[in-house]
Amino acid sequence: MKNIAILGSGGWGVALSLILNKNGHNVKLWSYTEEEKNIINNERKCKFLPQAVIPEGITCYNGYDEVINDADYIIVVTPSSAIRGTMNAIKDIVKENQVIILASKGIEPGTQKIYTDVIEEIFPNNKIGAISGPSHAEEVSRFIPTCVVVSSKDDNLSHELQELFMNDIFRVYINNDLLGVELGAALKNIIALASGICAGMELGDNSQAALITRGLLEITRIGVAMGANHDTFYGLTGFGDLFVTCASLNSRNRRCGTLIGQGHKAQEAKEMLGGMVVEGMSAVDAAMELIQKYDIYAPIITEMYEVIHNDKPAKEAVADLMQRSGKNEF
Repeated sequence: MKNIAILGSGGWGVALSLILNKNGHNVKLWSYTEEEKNIINNERKCKFLPQAVIPEGITCYNGYDEVINDADYIIVVTPSSAIRGTMNAIKDIVKENQVIILASKGIEPGTQKIYTDVIEEIFPNNKIGAISGPSHAEEVSRFIPTCVVVSSKDDNLSHELQELFMNDIFRVYINNDLLGVELGAALKNIIALASGICAGMELGDNSQAALITRGLLEITRIGVAMGANHDTFYGLTGFGDLFVTCASLNSRNRRCGTLIGQGHKAQEAKEMLGGMVVEGMSAVDAAMELIQKYDIYAPIITEMYEVIHNDKPAKEAVADLMQRSGKNEF
């Protein structure tokens, strides 16, 4: 049995806690709010996962010390925009023998760093890994069969994390292309926003198929330019994560995009989701920085930037994409 600290008590943090509890580990959650802590500890519920029942082996706290002190593994499940701040807040608490696992998805705007690199910058002496893949928290919490990927620069750690998480309903693969794993997971949220826009505009299956296919090509172009493995983007954290996020009504990014497609402005649509994190909106900033840095042709992501930041009407964005000059597919 291992002691696990999970920083973040949202749906994904709680879903992972259920998987790890099922594997016999002791789990402590850290929550930003007193309300979420009380719901978990007293009602054995999660406000984001109404069908989940939280067993007694999972407890929640508001203090970092209580959660981290005796942990073998620290899993980071905060919104990506809060990762650097959270890591700085705990840097005097974390010991060098504690493994840090990233379970959030994103690229840091400004630095264009993947977040395991941000964590490594703050904790240069700790082992660091990541877990990612097509895994909606709602389904994981109901123990619906799911496949994910773990990754690390340390091959031994990758195998260790595979053993930590894997069970009969949660199958874990290893992919040591850490850069590609994180980029695919982060950039797909932008395409999921666009997929929601297609749904909101009632554009149909043809449009969705074209968007997902061409969107994957743009994600792959960015990843390969940065040094990631091309094949990673056709695996679980590339096409797999892209497919599930674009197709599912559970996806916050798709739901936000649907509201935009129905005529709402981007920030208004985000607010209509009740304050839920829409990672695609922050990912598009970092993606545009990368597109400009590496001189990459990525018209879908570029149009999404205009829709999100300059309130470009979705119909105009679609028209501009369709009316470009003819291209060779590859």
